[in-house]
Amino acid sequence: MRDDSAAPIDFALLDRVLQPLERARTLPGEAYASPEVFAWEQRHFTEGSWVCAGRATDLDRPGDQRALRIGSISMLLVRTGAGQLRGFYNVCRHRGHELLEPGTSRSGRGIKCPYHGWVYGLDGECRATPRFGSDDLDRAEFPLVPVRVEEWHGWVFVNVSGDAPPLAEHLGNLDAVVADYRAERLVALASHEYEVAANWKIVIENYLECYHCSSIHPELCKVTPPESDVQFPGASGAWIGGGMLLRDHAVTMSLTGESFGVPIPSVPEGRRREIGYVALLPNLLVSLHPDYVMTHRLVPLAPDRTWIECAWLFPPEALERADFTPDYASEFWDITNREDWEACQSVQRNVASPGYRQGPISYWESDVWVAMTLVARGYLEGRLSPRLQSPLAAAPEA
Repeated sequence: MRDDSAAPIDFALLDRVLQPLERARTLPGEAYASPEVFAWEQRHFTEGSWVCAGRATDLDRPGDQRALRIGSISMLLVRTGAGQLRGFYNVCRHRGHELLEPGTSRSGRGIKCPYHGWVYGLDGECRATPRFGSDDLDRAEFPLVPVRVEEWHGWVFVNVSGDAPPLAEHLGNLDAVVADYRAERLVALASHEYEVAANWKIVIENYLECYHCSSIHPELCKVTPPESDVQFPGASGAWIGGGMLLRDHAVTMSLTGESFGVPIPSVPEGRRREIGYVALLPNLLVSLHPDYVMTHRLVPLAPDRTWIECAWLFPPEALERADFTPDYASEFWDITNREDWEACQSVQRNVASPGYRQGPISYWESDVWVAMTLVARGYLEGRLSPRLQSPLAAAPEA
């Protein structure tokens, strides 16, 4: 049954997506082009789910503060004096002024509104209301309103609606794939920002398949065979992913297959010939390599525009290598990213065409199909609902 909060898309078109893989069709064009669908997604997927807001090291020291937008909602992340990460709506309790301009950061012993000077502690308690002119004001009645915030392997997740299922349910058994890489101790040593003229879902769908690799990624195909792509079995949660193998001459994904870093010490020897890729809906892509972890953090800006932060994380031991440079990883993936963005932008230019139709899905695109079914069910149910693992399903093995 269709929920009252369902997205403004024809149910019959979504039903085609939810068929078994051999009969399934892709999402309809309005899922990528409609301003109404995009606005609905911002409310129900971005604001109503757990969204990655960056790395915990972005707020490393007590007093660090960073303001950002999650969908249409402005929020403030704060590192308290005790080292706890807290989140608040970026709204002064006096007249609603932003406590900090979104996209900016600062550090201080308190949180001061720039409008009338009200001051809050790092715990959100109202501490001072200068020149207010009333002795009857009880400041205890006016703390900042909290936002749900959690850390996972060094990434920060927020849920601004406050009513998403627990983060652990959203993640499901993703830890079985990611834990060995100890991402919480890795160091971000390179990053690129992109603004792609394509819908956020097109970017994720492109990431989840290598059907296109032999056509547009000659550099990637030199270090990993596209046909080695295998889906992780038994996944539960709001994630989709799989693994690929390295070619015999390659020890990592770089232009030559050579690494100028060091293997991540916690990764078992048996997994050092493998590459893992994970899409955690709605906005985090995690690529697992023997010697580095790459992430893409997506911020949807419009139906046809997505801001992407790509970051490369390395073990601190890599810095002890005299010839270490993160460029071997970032240059390879910058080339690959730009090849992908061109393809994504070409798709976006056609999703509103009268010639666009829902297409068939290849077995090469099984991960894409899973992602599309999660989105389609989310459209019908009013939120991204994590998959429940079958009791008979095995835990994923990278």
